[in-house]
Amino acid sequence: MPTVTFLGHAGVSVHARAFHLLADPWLAPTGAFIGAWHQYPRNDHLDTDRLLAADWVAVSHEHLDHFDPWVIDRLPQRTRILIPRYPGPAFRERMAEAAGSRQVIEIEPWEKFPLDNRGSWITVIPELSPMCHDAAFLVVADGRGVLHCNDARLTAAQARRAKHLAGGRLDLMALQTSGASWHPICYEYPAEEMAKVSMDKRVSKLRAAQRLVRQTQPELAVPFAGPPCFLDGEVDHLNWVLGQRDGAFCDPEVSTEWLREHLPGQRWDYFKPGDSVDLDTGEVVRDPVSAEFSFADDERPAYLKQYAEDRKELIEGVLAEYPVPGPDLFDRFVAHFEHLGTLSDYFLRQIAMLVRFEITGPNGGVWDVDFSPDGLAVGEASPDVRPHYRITTAGRWLDSVLTGRMAWEDLLISFRLSLYRDPDVYNDYLVGLLKHANAPALNAVEAYETGRDESERITVEWSGGCYDIPRYCPHAGEDLSVGAVIRDGQVHCLAHNFAFDLATGACVNARAANLTSRRVS
Repeated sequence: MPTVTFLGHAGVSVHARAFHLLADPWLAPTGAFIGAWHQYPRNDHLDTDRLLAADWVAVSHEHLDHFDPWVIDRLPQRTRILIPRYPGPAFRERMAEAAGSRQVIEIEPWEKFPLDNRGSWITVIPELSPMCHDAAFLVVADGRGVLHCNDARLTAAQARRAKHLAGGRLDLMALQTSGASWHPICYEYPAEEMAKVSMDKRVSKLRAAQRLVRQTQPELAVPFAGPPCFLDGEVDHLNWVLGQRDGAFCDPEVSTEWLREHLPGQRWDYFKPGDSVDLDTGEVVRDPVSAEFSFADDERPAYLKQYAEDRKELIEGVLAEYPVPGPDLFDRFVAHFEHLGTLSDYFLRQIAMLVRFEITGPNGGVWDVDFSPDGLAVGEASPDVRPHYRITTAGRWLDSVLTGRMAWEDLLISFRLSLYRDPDVYNDYLVGLLKHANAPALNAVEAYETGRDESERITVEWSGGCYDIPRYCPHAGEDLSVGAVIRDGQVHCLAHNFAFDLATGACVNARAANLTSRRVS
């Protein structure tokens, strides 16, 4: 009886004997992230009235392609909303505002929350590091186990624990294979370097999925959760990332082909909006409208052209809601960052760099924020000072961040900006400070990173030598015994693509603690 219907992107509908649950439904006809992202393929043919008549709606995190206020606003008052309990209040507060009088329930990690009186339940599995407020859902419906990974990069140990909790069997495991982030596509890379970085990230994402599924062995593994497409004129040039052969993001068809080749003993399938699978019988029913859609490169231009035309007025309506900022923009920018500078000395020490903001349009300017262990300073940019990071965006997008209408991470994910860094090293703490912007969440990261037990170690081999390294990645705790590859003298953690030099332990592509590796023979 339990049936899973795919809604597009990361959205699923679970129909059981006694309840109907939605997880991460993204259905808004205005897309997400200032109208920049749109569902690909489109899912606006689905019967939303029937879908939204749900008993439960589970939302994994606050990214707007998962947390859709358009959906929340149209739910019946009786629908109860389930969210993970994270260290900071931001997601809870945003959801409470969108939910109105509807009940919002926070679930503790690994807590079995009952969905009916017949033994069905749901739990949340957050990423190990509180730097990332992402979580998977484990749903047991009428005795069938569904691991809905969302954007969460679970460790192998977490996925195996989920399988154990579900009774030793996962009937369906859906996991993201398209990491649609602002790196590298919003960075100012030469064409050759952009192609190389894009392909490296694409393959790394697929390898991570392969390893996690190999460790978990679900009955059916499903690549899902992206990518989106881009319909507005400011961002539609980014649709090159959808290329099946060399795009930065893998569509579910390409992901499934790659994973079938590299893990042939596993059953794989992908689903389009409206497709469903019966977890008792394994029967798949394909949606007749979605069946007409093809991910093929030669069919994409015409498809996106029509899609953009259909949504043109809706996108224009979204953009009209973001007016030109007033002359006090710089003063509010200063106040905003001075406040951020008071939240965590630990983060200031880890950032330790100068970030330049080039704000275009009326009342914009070029402004520097110096994140120093001694404190934070904001001022007009000096031509004599070289920044480590440069962020360029329009004043009206910045204004919405300063007013609290939009989070920094929403702006980053909108791709309505460009970035440059020199040296080309990712600083997770800068992004962490901007996206969390509250002391409890930042304190949780500090406690996690400074309180880890690093005594458990493993031995790896490279080029005839043996190296002693910690079992768990110093960035976010991935189990390197199953979640890493060794190549070119480096340990590549597959969870977040951080790379560490075996000889020195230094992270070569991001700001992270030393691996403390040492050669033993």
